[in-house]
Parts: sequence; structure tokens; C-alpha cells
Amino acid sequence: MPKSALLAVALAGATVALVTACATGPTGGQSMSFFISSTGSGKGADLGGLAGADALCQRLAGTAGAGGKTWRAYLSVPPTFPQGSTPGVAAVNARDRIGTGPWHNAKGDLIARDLAHLHDGNNISKATALDERGNPVRGRGDNPNEHDILTGSRADGSAFAPQTDTTCGAWTKSGAEGSAVVGHHDRNGPMPEAWATSWNFSHQSAGCSQEALVRTGGSGRLYCFAAR
Repeated sequence: MPKSALLAVALAGATVALVTACATGPTGGQSMSFFISSTGSGKGADLGGLAGADALCQRLAGTAGAGGKTWRAYLSVPPTFPQGSTPGVAAVNARDRIGTGPWHNAKGDLIARDLAHLHDGNNISKATALDERGNPVRGRGDNPNEHDILTGSRADGSAFAPQTDTTCGAWTKSGAEGSAVVGHHDRNGPMPEAWATSWNFSHQSAGCSQEALVRTGGSGRLYCFAAR
């Protein structure tokens, strides 16, 4: 076969391989299934409840070309006790809201294969926990520090007992009273202990207002996952 024909065959094969890789590899856009919201609600921990938080994730995903998926905020809500004739309400666990994985960031990096991996050995770090546009999120050592991500969750992704406010009134409070559990997306804290490096269960915020979240080391951002 002439050299020119061999070259044509080789180029055709390379083109097919490239097209196939682009079509199947997670490279952002519609392939993205995890991000940190580039913004919060602007009202502190008042997200409009779980529905409002989900809507924020869905809207931001849409701006990045991934609005065709169903997006959920990684947030828990504690149960409520029965009061008189009013029945109690069961807890909502963050881990039960986000599908089964796998999840990739806007650049195609694997975040977690499944729920077990997400809660034990995931790949969340400052380098991989990007916003919906693929931009890094400020962490400890940056100005301002925004590594506190709202979760209201235990390390296994479950809700807390109702005796203490860990979700700013089920994500409806924006004042000084109340508190929300946060995690550190950069896995960095003032000490090397597990709480300081946890992505979803690090400490409680100083309050529920935007000012309180900023003072603690955050800005009201959320983890967003494609549930399906």
C-alpha cells in the first residue's frame, strides 16, 4: 500500500478514536455529576429549605450545560418529635438524596464511585471539589477562606438527632440564632484531627446569617450531586 494511503488510514483511525473518547469520557458539561455551588442563597443558611437548595443546584447546573440531570443538594434535616396531635416527621439523610453514583467533577475527575466510596475514601480535595464552571473554591490560607460547605450531616451522610439545631431550622433561618454543621472541601483545618479534615462533618457554624457563615470560614456554598 502506498505511503500516502497508509497515512490516510492512520489519520482516519486517530480521528475515530478521538471522537469516541470525546463521546464517552467524562469531560464536563453533561458528564459533570458533582460540583460545589459557585454561590449560596445570599441569605446565609436560609436556602428556602431542601427544595430551595435543590433549585439552586439545578439552576447552576443549567448555566454550565448540565441542566438535563436531576440535581440534589447534599443536605440533611433532623427528624421532629410528635407534638400533641401533630405527628413527628422522619429525618432526611443527605446520602439518601443524591443517587448512587459514580460522580465526576466539571473536568471529568472521579469524585466517588458510589455511596460507600463517597463516605469512605473519596477523592474530594481542593483540587477536585470544583464549582459548576470548573473553578477552584477558596480554602484555608486563601483570602477569604470559603472552605465551610453546608451539610448538616454526620460523617456517614445521615442526619443528627433533633435536640440541637444542626441545619439552621431545616435550612430556613438566616439570623444570629441557630447553627449548621459544615464540612471542609479542602480537607484542611487548624489541626490534623479527623474533624478538621472532614469534607462533610467538621464543625458547627457561628450562626445562620451570612455574616456568621463568613466569620466561621464559609459563604453558604453547597455540595451538589446529580441524582440521575
